[in-house]
Formats: sequence, C-alpha cells, structure tokens
Amino acid sequence: MTAIEQTEARPRGTRLPRRARRNQLLGAAQEVFVAQGYHAAAMDDIAERAGVSKPVLYQHFPGKLDLYLALLDQHCENLLQAVRTALASTSENKQRVAATMDAYFAYVEEEGGAFRLVFESDLTNEPAVRERVERVSLECAEAISEVVAEDTGLSKDEAMLLAVGLGGVSQVVARYWLSSESAVPRETAVQLLTSLAWRGIAGFPKVGHEQH
Repeated sequence: MTAIEQTEARPRGTRLPRRARRNQLLGAAQEVFVAQGYHAAAMDDIAERAGVSKPVLYQHFPGKLDLYLALLDQHCENLLQAVRTALASTSENKQRVAATMDAYFAYVEEEGGAFRLVFESDLTNEPAVRERVERVSLECAEAISEVVAEDTGLSKDEAMLLAVGLGGVSQVVARYWLSSESAVPRETAVQLLTSLAWRGIAGFPKVGHEQH
C-alpha cells in the first residue's frame, strides 16, 4: 500500500504508533523524491502526500536531508540483503551468478522506483549521500568477492576486481532494461546476462575442481 493509499484509508489526524507513522512518512517521501528528485522536493509536498502537518513531519525528521538519508539507508540495506540472499541461495556457481544478477533486476523493478535514490540520486555531491552509495556498492562487491575468492583461489584483491565488475554490470544492465522498456522478459534478460558473465567467471576454475 502506498503512502497515499495509507492516508486515504484513515481519517486525517488519526494517531498512529510512532514506528507506523515513521514508515508512512518514509513512504510518502519516497514517492515525492522519486517523482521530483531531492532538490525539487519540498517538505510541504511530503507532508501533504502523507496527510500530516509539517510539525508532525518535523517531529520525526529534523530536515529534508535527514529524511532522504533515512530512505537511502533503508534501500541500501535492502539491496545488500538481496545480494547476500542470492549468494546464499545455492552452492552451484552458475545458478549463484544467475541469482545474483536477478537480485539486481528485481531490485530495480520494485514498485516505487526506490533504486533511483541509490543509483540515480541528484544529490551525490552531498558527502553523506555519496558515502552511502559508495558503501553499498562496495559491500555488495565484498559479498560477491568472498564467494569468488573461496571458489577460485584468487587473491582478495583479484577477487574484488571481478566482483566489482559483476555487480557493476548487473546494476547498469538492469537499469537499462527497465528504462528502455525492453521487450525482453526479465527472465530472458537475466539468462542472457548470466551467460555473458559465466563465460568470463568460468575461466577461473573452482579450487580442486574442473569447471565445465
């Protein structure tokens, strides 16, 4: 349920538990930030979208940047958990690559366009935003690199280079696929990208095994 739907489902002025109110405000803020970008968005717009007064909004978030960073933290964590879950979903390496690729496609396809706050923010000149965006990309790559290093015997630095490449390709292609409104179904797109990535990563045989 969107922030608008949540608001319409309750009379204006209805008191919510603090956590529920915070989630409602974050939902409204996401809709406004995704639609307008950070700079064009106003706290008035967010309060109106949530169906609350500005004082209520400021009780939870002292300013627009605080609200944006809270959203960014939430969606960066969602991406990281999706990648970790994909990596842990199987011990078969080609399937693991496919699951990881699909995690990025699923992330950009989520209703609400939250991925734009992470990958297409208009506020990357703000140090706190840039640090979070860079950190989640690094943490996703580190999660991938741990599996690569374990399976291939490559050094930590070598595995990290491959992991950065895999993560970067995944998110760039997934975003292109979404923005271009490609006629290629998501499952087919993931299969194509997995085939491309697998032809490369399979060139590093698993330690003690022969890859086919």
